Amino acid sequence: MIPRAAGVRMTNMRAVWLLAVVAMCLIGPADATSQTRAPSPSPIASPVADAAERQDETLVASLVAKGVSVNTTQPDGATALHWAVYHDRGPTVDLLLRRGAKVNAANDHGVTALALACEVGNVPMVERLLSAGADPNMATKTGVTPLMTAARAGSLPAVRALLAKRANVNALESSHGQSALMWAVSQRHPEVIATLIENGADVRARTSVRHRTIQTGNRYGDQNSIKGSVGETDLGGFTPLLFAARVGDRESARSLLKAGAPVDEPAANGATALTIAAHSGHGEVATFLLEQGANPNADGAGYAPLHAAVLRGDHALLKALLAKGANPNAKLTKGTSSRYYSKDYAFNDLLVGATPILLAARYGEPEMVRMLAASGADPKATLPDGTDLVMSAISVTRGYGAFRAGDKRERYQGPSDAAVRDEAAEERTTLDIVKIALKLGVDPNNKTKTGDTWLHLAVGQSLDTVIPVLVEHGAKLDAKNERGQTPLAITTLQAVRGYYAMDPAQRAATAALLRKLGAME
Repeated sequence: MIPRAAGVRMTNMRAVWLLAVVAMCLIGPADATSQTRAPSPSPIASPVADAAERQDETLVASLVAKGVSVNTTQPDGATALHWAVYHDRGPTVDLLLRRGAKVNAANDHGVTALALACEVGNVPMVERLLSAGADPNMATKTGVTPLMTAARAGSLPAVRALLAKRANVNALESSHGQSALMWAVSQRHPEVIATLIENGADVRARTSVRHRTIQTGNRYGDQNSIKGSVGETDLGGFTPLLFAARVGDRESARSLLKAGAPVDEPAANGATALTIAAHSGHGEVATFLLEQGANPNADGAGYAPLHAAVLRGDHALLKALLAKGANPNAKLTKGTSSRYYSKDYAFNDLLVGATPILLAARYGEPEMVRMLAASGADPKATLPDGTDLVMSAISVTRGYGAFRAGDKRERYQGPSDAAVRDEAAEERTTLDIVKIALKLGVDPNNKTKTGDTWLHLAVGQSLDTVIPVLVEHGAKLDAKNERGQTPLAITTLQAVRGYYAMDPAQRAATAALLRKLGAME
């Protein structure tokens, strides 16, 4: 088996290695790059190692025959054996071992030849090195063992060979306390997972916990300028089942639950596997967890699975959760982490207090609004500032302002997204939600704490198909907010305190429409 990076010049490998270590430290096994790496080049004489690096097997044999040491190291600790394994040179490996090559020699990062073989799942090489006395538990300086590397690579034969040599199935790497089982789960290797469990892998093991500051509010401006948009949380505390939920691997989840993994044991931030699966967009796994008895109302993370299903627009999961007794009036109690100008699915902390039906309206999901209302959701629920069902639907993603760059879920929309965006379709969706709310008896003259009505907000975004329907159902054209402004007065404003004025032509058209409907100056 030829290592996948065999053609890469080693001058680039040191940077790749450092980036890999940083990636693993930041994001964990599901996305981390390899912990093992090929050796780095030598600027000074290490004759046998240098010849092995150049894949000059004839020179290696000649030097060895002359009695040159096979264990001379390059500056980073790499030996000829490292290079021969890296380049998959079996005859050279055999020659070096016969001449006394140290099978457990490690480079400056603690990487052994065995680790390199496990990285690419080179089973014959793994078996050859183990037979020569390679230590299956010799870890890198970050605590990564050959078993972890083989498990992540998904090489079942290599995993079995290591376990046969008494590899520690529950060893933890030192950066986040992750195990071979966690890495196999994160890379969706079901056969490896089953083998590790059969050999005693701890399905209840947890990663270490770390405290972090996170951004939970507006993702299009200075986070520090917005009250409450910067929060703190505990990260980590993940079990193998939580990793399975995050990557959406139902078969792994099934194996873990069968082996005794608790279905509702939460991560450090309070999120259960069901919550994580729902938030990660893995509705099939979330439904499976529900069938296995997961609590549909677990909200330790500040939101319940039902909120997450609405956020991801997963209608099937919403239906499944409601059928299992999810509370349709559960309130969001925390915002969740998001990044600047990202496409992350996140709950803005300005939505704290929102019920699922309010979120469904905000995210432009009329069918979800209907489903929730039919299941007992209160259509007259409001946010603490008085924002109701229709006000949620008239979300500020049009015109000028903090959310203009995003869709209704505040996910950043780049130039290619904007080019295909259909604002007319979005307005039709808003109108649909307005009609649902009116049928459910929501008052069209409800006001926020600032005195703004449905009509003020609709006018602020020039929703000219919505405005006549509001007026037809009793919305007051002369309603004044706390600043004494009528809806007509809004058409003269620039972007001020929640109003996101259109261009002059749009504002003029909306003003003309209001006058036609009877608005007075």
